[in-house]
Amino acid sequence: MVDIKELNVERLEVAAGMLKAIAHPMRIAILKHLEGGKRLTVTEIHELLKIEQSTTSHHLGILRDKGVLCSKRDGKNTYYFLKYEILSKIVDCLESCTCE
Repeated sequence: MVDIKELNVERLEVAAGMLKAIAHPMRIAILKHLEGGKRLTVTEIHELLKIEQSTTSHHLGILRDKGVLCSKRDGKNTYYFLKYEILSKIVDCLESCTCE
């Protein structure tokens, strides 16, 4: 049993924020496309998901702000990627819980 005094409230709040950011169907789909160390641009992601580029940018911004994604500029393009590859295991876990 974990003693409540041992829990780091700040870390728990960061983790909860990350989970809240992930908890959207489009954001889960974005994470699926970024699994395996893939780096994709907003354009590539919006074409894969068949949603508006502005909507894609909105979702990417939320994921980046909550520490789920990182971005790196290369010339005119900004590439998005998982900050921690282990986050893809959350998506895998969700898939295995919801698939029959």
